[in-house]
Amino acid sequence: MTTRTFARASHLGDDGLVLGLAPALTPDGLDTDPSFCHGFAAHPQVLARGLVTLADVTATRYFQYTPTSLRDPVLTAHGDRLRAECFSACNGVYARLDLLPDAFDSGTLGRGTTNVDIGPATRAALTHVGRDRLLHLDVGRDGVTVSGPDGTAVERPVEMPGRWVRALGNVAELHHGLPHAFTVGAAGARAFVAALPPATAAGRSGWLVAARDAVRVAPRATPGGVHVVGLHRLSAAKRLLTHVTGLTVHGTAEPGPVVVELALPGARLVLGLTDEAWRGHSGEGSLLSALAGATVVEDADLVAALLAFEPVVDVPRLARDTALDEPRARAALAVLAADGRIGWDLHDAAWFHRELPHDPARVEKDNPRLVGARRLVDDGGVVPDGDGWSVRRRTGDGPAYRVTRDGRDARCTCPWYLRHGTGRGPCAHVLAVRIVTEEDA
Repeated sequence: MTTRTFARASHLGDDGLVLGLAPALTPDGLDTDPSFCHGFAAHPQVLARGLVTLADVTATRYFQYTPTSLRDPVLTAHGDRLRAECFSACNGVYARLDLLPDAFDSGTLGRGTTNVDIGPATRAALTHVGRDRLLHLDVGRDGVTVSGPDGTAVERPVEMPGRWVRALGNVAELHHGLPHAFTVGAAGARAFVAALPPATAAGRSGWLVAARDAVRVAPRATPGGVHVVGLHRLSAAKRLLTHVTGLTVHGTAEPGPVVVELALPGARLVLGLTDEAWRGHSGEGSLLSALAGATVVEDADLVAALLAFEPVVDVPRLARDTALDEPRARAALAVLAADGRIGWDLHDAAWFHRELPHDPARVEKDNPRLVGARRLVDDGGVVPDGDGWSVRRRTGDGPAYRVTRDGRDARCTCPWYLRHGTGRGPCAHVLAVRIVTEEDA
């Protein structure tokens, strides 16, 4: 868990919206008093309600509904846009507000990553921002207000749960390559959002289908439909209902992750759902295959040195500059994602850079199956056996498990695979075989 401190509180006053930041990681290193944005919001209500939407998501446990006190989204400034990200208290909903270049009439944007303070008082004030209000936005030091002869400073600890780091990595991998299903215009998008069940409702499931620029929920699999579980997990979007100009859905007809993207004036709201309402993003294990490579950690260090908070990461350029081939560069990005330092934007179909405090041991600590697979390899527990491999049990006695492969697809006879298949990443035995076969290649 990462603990930092807000030196100043966010507030909304006559002089505009001031968002207080924790110390930030920037291209120049750690900045204890960062300054990310100063300018006028082109769409004040979209900005205000978008931030409140994030606060609603992170303060809600959608599975077995319970409101919580979590807050403080992760904020990344890219020089041309701001991205604010958070997870629900149950970790089954990922939310991201992208404030795009045309979200600001004028001003400057910096680069870096930190947490932004959205406390109860700020949230309450944001809900009352009018459509026609001229709103100046200060994110960082220049917006500090003074009360009393010596000014005020608020020392409030901000904690980023370790599961958020794991979840950010899994979100990047789960969303990477998720197919576009359909897009509808403003009328269909608003009708869909308006009909969403409240956060307190029982989970409603079905297949989202586009029909004549509208979205309906079908009770059974339909061509072009996207399977979704727990529509109530999208309910926070209702706060932005009147601003929605379109809706895009990414996913498949089979159970799996779903992404709903709402187009807004100067912004986008992205909501990502796991395939079950009870499942959190932090337990997905989607990055394990990429992390099993023999050189990925060293490759990731090379790639990380060249990242500079780009809104769109140029993978071919990274490959050229690091002298890696593109598959190795992409695998290195997966390692950085596991450390919370890379995200995936489905709209741009590109990686983007965020920076979190680096913990070299985090990848192994958060992926015990990977640790177990490497131990099996080191102990000689993987033996070729005809058209497959015999893999010794990690604990206890008993017959070895058998792993067979068809191209990149693999099957195992262990209880984990029989229970989960590939839905939560590969088992330790499949990972061990991949490590061995890569070393032999």
